Amino acid sequence: MIKNDKMNSKVIQITAGRGPAECCWVAAQVLKLFLKEVESFGIVYKVIHRVKGFENGTIQSATIKLEGKGLTGLLNSWLGTIQWIGVSTFRKYHKRKNWYIGIYELDQINLGSILEKDMVFKAMRSTGPGGQNVNKVNSAVRATYKPTGTSVVVMDSRSQHQNKKIAIDRLRDKMLELQLEKLKESISNQWENHLTVQRGNPIKVFKGTDFKKEKKIKNFKNQRNQLKNDLRDRLKN
Repeated sequence: MIKNDKMNSKVIQITAGRGPAECCWVAAQVLKLFLKEVESFGIVYKVIHRVKGFENGTIQSATIKLEGKGLTGLLNSWLGTIQWIGVSTFRKYHKRKNWYIGIYELDQINLGSILEKDMVFKAMRSTGPGGQNVNKVNSAVRATYKPTGTSVVVMDSRSQHQNKKIAIDRLRDKMLELQLEKLKESISNQWENHLTVQRGNPIKVFKGTDFKKEKKIKNFKNQRNQLKNDLRDRLKN
């Protein structure tokens, strides 16, 4: 009995590498098909980074964060080289018929949870407009995230309690932005490693402008006939 995967998360990238517009078009088509299958598996996804191609309806790369069960089984049928067999949609008389893109798993930066217990709060005297009543009390709040030293100051309200609540939300938003920037930087660095897409032994093959998956139909008729002929020859001898 096969057990389901635990709930986990992965980040994958669909890339045309250094391929021309045709490969960028293939990457866009594969992204649509991939996300459709992801949804059918009940897996939650978010496209966290996308680089558009030079032609409409094309992408150079897309990075997707996936969360859910069954990720391993799903990705085993997608990670690797994807081949499209078809005539160029941009260069009508181009002779090339085989185009390749790649799908890779990226190393993740642990975004983690930004918890209130990791924050330090300091009451401050508010400055600026608001009159003497504001300036006489320490209603402003500085919130600092201890692991990184990142801080925000909030003096929106005359209530220190209200300013603290606002500061927590703003500090979380700020930390999330910083973490996403680090993730994008990591993605960019890893993308350089995947610019050369490997050709040969594709994990999936698609054909035509309708982008149908090529099915390999096994036909044992010829093989059976050959075995019969070999058996007759042996009996004759």
